[in-house]
Amino acid sequence: MTMAVAQVRVPEGLMKEVDKLVDNGLYTNKSDVIRDALRKLILDKQIGTVPHTGDSVKEIRDLRKRLSKKFKGVEDLEEINRLGD
Repeated sequence: MTMAVAQVRVPEGLMKEVDKLVDNGLYTNKSDVIRDALRKLILDKQIGTVPHTGDSVKEIRDLRKRLSKKFKGVEDLEEINRLGD
């Protein structure tokens, strides 16, 4: 998998919150936190774009599955599927 590098400036308070997520063991490192936040932002932008066919939970899980394939690097698809639970 090819990864692009982006350099960003983050307010100190926000970075402290990122550090807490890593320190608490929720993420392996800061990059994982930021990648997950970007995935969530992109997923949130998809709200309302999924056609309602009667099983919205299945539709959202299918969308997450497609996103995980598109963005690669998602270690645990089940973890992504639990985000909306």
